[in-house]
Amino acid sequence: MKHLCISLFTILVLASAGPVFAQHPGSGHPGGGPSAGAGPGAGGHGVGAEDRGASAASSSDMMHSSPNEVLSHNTAIGAKIKTLTGQDAVTACSGFKNLGQCVAAAHVAKNLDIPGGFDALKAKVTGNRSVSFGKAIQELAPNADAKAESKKANKQAEADVNESSS
Repeated sequence: MKHLCISLFTILVLASAGPVFAQHPGSGHPGGGPSAGAGPGAGGHGVGAEDRGASAASSSDMMHSSPNEVLSHNTAIGAKIKTLTGQDAVTACSGFKNLGQCVAAAHVAKNLDIPGGFDALKAKVTGNRSVSFGKAIQELAPNADAKAESKKANKQAEADVNESSS
């Protein structure tokens, strides 16, 4: 009986520890494994003009990376965020899970001229009682097509990130 308890305990510990070992802190990807293009040279460093595939992958990685991680080494996207929001990029993006969400929110606020601007949208999406991006758009701009505006802003954000990483 004692061996059975020890074996069961060991299995439970290993089963619960598996997801911990599978994740790589800072990778920005659920499941932990690096995405295509991650590793040496990812993030736009050391990517030559002949390697556009890796550049596109690193742009995608930037969209899903934490804002502070990207803004610390990409001043071009930081300048774009400041233009859209009127705020320092690090301040504007604080609270967002990834850079893509921050840039998309900045575009929606500007595109729809949302009352309260970017700050109002940011509060809805990142605040204590946060709601989805679409719901926040609906609440702040009831006459807008939230789904279409979200899609448009995400495309604009992706274009901005791609442009800033080339």
